Amino acid sequence: MKNLFTFFIAFLILFPAAAQQRAVVSKSYRDIAVKKPAPPMEASQFVKADNQTVTTDVITMDEETIGQTRYDDQSNASIQNRMYLYDDGTIGATWIFGLDDPNFTNDRGAGYNYFDGSSWGPYPTVKVEEERCGWPSYSPLGENGEIIVSHTGDEGLQISSRSQKGTGTWEYSLLEGPSGNHILWNRSITSGDNFNRVHVLGLTLPVSYGGTVYAGLDGALVYSMSTDGGLNWDIDNIVLDGMTSNEYVAFSSDNYTWADPKGDILAFVVGESWYDMFIMKSNDGGQTFEKTLIWENPYPFFNPGTPTVTDTFYCADGAHSIVIDNNDMIHVAFGINRAYSDGSGTFWFPGVGGIGYWNENMSVFSNDMNALSPYGDPGSELIEDYNLIGWTQDINGNDTIDVLDEWGTYYLGFSSMPQLVYGENNQLFLIYSSVTETYDNDVLNYRHLWSRASPDGGTTWGYFLDLTSDLIHIFDECVYPSCAAKSDNNVHLTYQQDNEPGNATWGAQHPYNDNNIVYMKVTKADMLQTGINGNQAILRDIDVSQNFPNPFSTISKINVNLKNASDLHLSVINMLGQLVYESSAINAKAGMNTLTINGGDLTPGIYFYTIKAGDSTVSKKMIIE
Repeated sequence: MKNLFTFFIAFLILFPAAAQQRAVVSKSYRDIAVKKPAPPMEASQFVKADNQTVTTDVITMDEETIGQTRYDDQSNASIQNRMYLYDDGTIGATWIFGLDDPNFTNDRGAGYNYFDGSSWGPYPTVKVEEERCGWPSYSPLGENGEIIVSHTGDEGLQISSRSQKGTGTWEYSLLEGPSGNHILWNRSITSGDNFNRVHVLGLTLPVSYGGTVYAGLDGALVYSMSTDGGLNWDIDNIVLDGMTSNEYVAFSSDNYTWADPKGDILAFVVGESWYDMFIMKSNDGGQTFEKTLIWENPYPFFNPGTPTVTDTFYCADGAHSIVIDNNDMIHVAFGINRAYSDGSGTFWFPGVGGIGYWNENMSVFSNDMNALSPYGDPGSELIEDYNLIGWTQDINGNDTIDVLDEWGTYYLGFSSMPQLVYGENNQLFLIYSSVTETYDNDVLNYRHLWSRASPDGGTTWGYFLDLTSDLIHIFDECVYPSCAAKSDNNVHLTYQQDNEPGNATWGAQHPYNDNNIVYMKVTKADMLQTGINGNQAILRDIDVSQNFPNPFSTISKINVNLKNASDLHLSVINMLGQLVYESSAINAKAGMNTLTINGGDLTPGIYFYTIKAGDSTVSKKMIIE
């Protein structure tokens, strides 16, 4: 075996994280603007691809694939409640299922799987509903049942329910829209002691999709409520005060989501680039709602159907999450982007992103063009670790975010798709999807799932943790996280994973392929105590940076941060799994150590290096040019 590498150990002083300036995407990349198309109601056309699924036998014990889909647009923005953790430890989960691409003519609908306390069921091969559906919400129903609400596209909302979760025959009913109007893109939740109150938000079909203006709105967000499990509707497709044509021109798909109810307290959040971000909160079980503005859009009454010229401004990107804490206070996490209109259409900025945070004890954001700037522009009202709590991480530690020139077209922020979970002792757990440097397919960077936690209800926020940094996820796109609102010692979630950045359904960036729906269980202690804080803090027994630069041809470096003095051992394998280098033990002290790699004699290609310290190992990918 050739000695292809030479190493030099340098012991560095570890500076406090607060002394470091956050690395951001270059301004030239952040200034790229792309015209935004209408989100799909139906599938787009694309060439069919062979099955490219990653095999499930390499999934770690904390992850398990529970289903598959080739319809890869799980939401146009916010992810609704897609799974529920029951008190008996069982879990119900759903997603948009479809295997018959490109049109999914007959088989698109709710995919469903059930965890019985010991194991998940087999992958579903058919949808729950009898007709073509999409965008399912999942909730408990009655004493021990379950309900899925989906849209049909032309008739209304399909309600699928059964009295015993996990088993039995589904029963079906239909919630139609207002007279002469269809409703789609629902968000549904249940409340009450026996979960018999069903609360539904739906959007009337906009004119651009063949619909008509309803109640003066080109896309009205309407609310319905049933007190008998969906058999009858006490409140039927009403436009709530504060959401009428007196305040808005239109609403758009998937830019709203419910909090898990707490007794008679209900709440949902609404917001997007072209209208305000606000919450609607009810203290009487959904009979009445009170509106609170979070961010005021600088262009009130902007009409996307007949756009006018605007300046460029920072905005909410439409992806939100909302929770109610034990003090009945609302917490909201939201994705950030940038927008403008040239009069012919609206534009989004694929290089702009971040996760904003707001609770009812905080001030609201103004309509200043830069109020939601995550980059410190004049007028920005975002403060790191206060109301800006998530961003793209500097993995390789070189003080810049190094990404390729293309991007995945989710039409959301660089960091977005947030999920909040409220735990015991006033804890908050954030999970989001972010474009992640050093992980790419040579064309686009992959998105990974990241987490961060607050031990004190949002007052302070801890370390960042890449939930999908394992070797098995080096070529994985990890998107659309959906967390169970309830938790135990773990946060439970599902997400969509495949090996192609971007999607096929909305954006047509790659052929249709198999996407795994993966169940993940994350220990709360790990989220509270491990990760990257300012990219430098000593958090685990061993913390290994990505080599930088990467790719490289001669010299590259790896930072290895040790909690305790230890012998370091490094091995390198090629894409065939062949060991091409194995070092002898290197005596390293506690703190930051730098390994310098000379790979000049190595054949160009992709390699994986593993660094071991004691019983801990970390593996990462590197590329030799």
